Amino acid sequence: MSKNILTLNNISKSGLCHLEKRGYVCGDAVNEPDAVLVRSANMHEFSFSDSVKAVARAGAGVNNIPIDLCNEKGIVVFNTPGANSNAVKELVLAGLLLSSRKIVDSIEWVKTVKDEPELMKLIEKGKSSFAGPELQGKTLGVIGLGAIGVNVANAARHLRMEVLGYDPFLSVESAWHLSRSIKHAESLKEIFSSCDYITVHVPLLDSTKNMINKDSLSMMKDGVRIMNFARGGLVDDEDMLEALESGKVASYVTDFPSAKLIGQKGVVAIPHLGASTPESEENCAVCAADELVDFLENGNIRNSVNFPNVSTARETDCRLCIIHKNIPNMIAKISSAVSGEGFNIENLLNKAKKDMAYTIVDISLGEKDTDFEKLFNGIDTLEVGRIVERSKVRAFFKNLQHLVGEQYRLVEFLTAMHHTVAYSIDFLQVFNNANLRISKQREDEFHTFSMLGDVVHDLLFLTIGQFHLDKGTVQAYALCTSRGHHALVVHVVQC
Repeated sequence: MSKNILTLNNISKSGLCHLEKRGYVCGDAVNEPDAVLVRSANMHEFSFSDSVKAVARAGAGVNNIPIDLCNEKGIVVFNTPGANSNAVKELVLAGLLLSSRKIVDSIEWVKTVKDEPELMKLIEKGKSSFAGPELQGKTLGVIGLGAIGVNVANAARHLRMEVLGYDPFLSVESAWHLSRSIKHAESLKEIFSSCDYITVHVPLLDSTKNMINKDSLSMMKDGVRIMNFARGGLVDDEDMLEALESGKVASYVTDFPSAKLIGQKGVVAIPHLGASTPESEENCAVCAADELVDFLENGNIRNSVNFPNVSTARETDCRLCIIHKNIPNMIAKISSAVSGEGFNIENLLNKAKKDMAYTIVDISLGEKDTDFEKLFNGIDTLEVGRIVERSKVRAFFKNLQHLVGEQYRLVEFLTAMHHTVAYSIDFLQVFNNANLRISKQREDEFHTFSMLGDVVHDLLFLTIGQFHLDKGTVQAYALCTSRGHHALVVHVVQC
């Protein structure tokens, strides 16, 4: 099914290709988008059209997305936890070394003595000012054991550091990946009081804002070194500067520089480079694209920040996906509405997350049909989506492949159409999506294949148009049903 995806940032080509090869239309000016794909663009002033069903953040943090507003509108917000974890982990390891060995200060000092006549003697004499401790044998406290925190903790053990981890919400998935040599801290106080190095990997929430402050700093060892590659608001800048001045903190490495911190002694300010690797941007984009495809085509939710993870295999020719408030008696109302229309429920899955809930219902349509959005009016649903299984389409393809022979390969595009006579426009869009330039177009070859009528229900007509492309010749088939609102667009490419 053709979908429109609005992009608010430059998204990795790998992610966009993942969508476009399925017939999705992606761009920064698409109309009536089904979903939004974003990296760091601020969406708090964004005007959501009624067509938007999902927002996918190609990254972990979602502070740039208005979650509460998305809840009100029934919009599922995805992120890509773990897709950039290796990139951030590597920079945290660099931060540990930068905090210990005064590497940045020493590099800057060397620049000031480059014209001295006895340079090497001066360097040998001056290097003692930049001596710093080794990591081996020191204790690292990791606050937050999500994908990044787990990777950092495990890597620090390979550097022969002792590692304490703290996360009261540790997931089963994270626990599986955490080295058994990581010690579990019972409280933040234990981390603060016993660690030589502390790294923070938690989201910025009301409960975590300024969690590193005067009170928490007072519990720490003198000369502690602190890393913040999560969010700037987790550390109180004023309190940190006071701690650096007093010697309580020996070094503060942050990926979130502020005007107060830049240039201050003991501060290593990095310009938000945590996920700035080509591999990370590609991983995040592909992961976000996968999440959107699985949601828009199958109704499955993976890695949502405002809805529960709900994923199940398709069992029937029709799936209903219902977003609603997490309130009593909703399952009974949904079941009653569906069964009241004479449909049999083959599978039903419901999960909730705080105030929001999501229900998947697999039903057998048979020859019946109904307007499910109207059916659920009045029972507190925010969004009702319907996804039809394309088993009949698959049967059509099997027969079509037999007709054209093995020297051709079939590429499928399924697009929504309100007027069957507009099939050639859809062909043009298909070719544009595939980056194929049409040099000559021929639409005067039309044939009807009545022999395929029993393969696809309600077959109205099957037409052929031939296009000459700069990458070869393509025959395009358009299949329309008598219901008039769907068309299957296929192009057959000679191998």
